[in-house]
Amino acid sequence: MEEKDIPTAWYNIVADMKEKPMRMRNPQTKEPLKEEDLYPLFSKAASHQEMNETDAWIEIPDEVREMYKVWRPTPLVRAYGLEKALDTPAHIYFKNESVSPIGSHKLNSALAQAYYCKQEGVTNITTETGAGQWGAALSYAAKAFGLELAVYMVKVSYHQKPYRRSIMQTFGAQVIASPSMSTKAGRKILTDHPNYQGSLGTAISEAVELAMNTPNCKYTLGSVMNHVMLHQTVIGLEAEKQMEMAGEYPDVVIACFGGGSNFSGISFPFLRHKINEGKDIRVIAAEPASCPKLTRGEFHYDYGDEAGYTPLIPMFTLGHNFAPANIHAGGLRYHGAGAIVSQLLKDGLMEAVDVQQLETFQAATLFAQSEGIIPAPESAHAIATAIREAKQAKLEGKPRTILFNLSGHGLIDMAAYDLYLAGDLRNYEVSNEELQKNFEEIKDL
Repeated sequence: MEEKDIPTAWYNIVADMKEKPMRMRNPQTKEPLKEEDLYPLFSKAASHQEMNETDAWIEIPDEVREMYKVWRPTPLVRAYGLEKALDTPAHIYFKNESVSPIGSHKLNSALAQAYYCKQEGVTNITTETGAGQWGAALSYAAKAFGLELAVYMVKVSYHQKPYRRSIMQTFGAQVIASPSMSTKAGRKILTDHPNYQGSLGTAISEAVELAMNTPNCKYTLGSVMNHVMLHQTVIGLEAEKQMEMAGEYPDVVIACFGGGSNFSGISFPFLRHKINEGKDIRVIAAEPASCPKLTRGEFHYDYGDEAGYTPLIPMFTLGHNFAPANIHAGGLRYHGAGAIVSQLLKDGLMEAVDVQQLETFQAATLFAQSEGIIPAPESAHAIATAIREAKQAKLEGKPRTILFNLSGHGLIDMAAYDLYLAGDLRNYEVSNEELQKNFEEIKDL
């Protein structure tokens, strides 16, 4: 594929969904959210995209598409080595988003959001980041469009992944370990829990607070929201064309799941054929067993952050106060799923599985040895699920075509691999009692 094959429009799945996602609610009035309610927080263009339920195709601005050309289209790779290692009749393909300048899919939305902020005359932006991929992407995008950026990085990842912090700082971003003493939300959390190692929900609270209290500043988000899912659909739209070139069509599409950005990016373009034409295709979200919002969560209105600053989102959630275990897939340590994905799961249009940490690193190691790419711990959840599917194909003696998204490389995650190879990583379980306690806290929202 060539530059001309980069999509010219993003795909908005909400326009095609028979059952639209329930509307977000204003956190103060509890009334359905209006587009203008989002203006103080997001750029107007992102706010409009967030609420758009009618246009299936949203044009990609020329300036953004021009920057996509630096690394897009990304390769679609037949995983012959992995197939051989598994001795499976399945054909396994992966979309390699690790080739972007910052090593993950996150740049697809970072450039769009930074562009829209710049067009609106914004000078400062804030965000959160879990493992650092989103923060790294946005720091690159902010510098490209001349914006000042402050990143609240989940504290456990701030220490686990110092080189991601260095990447952000290299591009000129300010990086703060969250929870911090720089915001009211952070101070409250640290007062209540002095040794708390943070979560994406906490970091979002701090980033939102800073944006709301800083002149000419907007907040940008790396996952969960509809407009972020929209921007990521370049992944699946390219993959569609590439699978066609390969003469195949996937029976199953897989991606890891934190808030839903890379999962939505690769799956939504394929799901449109299931929704509109009844195409027989399975779509699987692979989440950590230690943060199982899709497989063990409940559908509620809930805040997207810990302090309750964000709109109330209708989603599968573990509760905004859920404190996830300190797994190394930091980008997947989020309590809830976006409204679109939650509706798709309710309607049976997708599946979800959970994967234990040790299985993911076992899968990642096999993938590295057979394909020559060391994957991010997040992506390893998709790899582990693809391996399960390939083994099932062998057991049944039936071929199947598997496509998964390699959402990022793991070259800055080698400390996690060191721990795995030394036998010092472990699995984490979430008790039903803990989940029920959190569900009780959000039942009246």
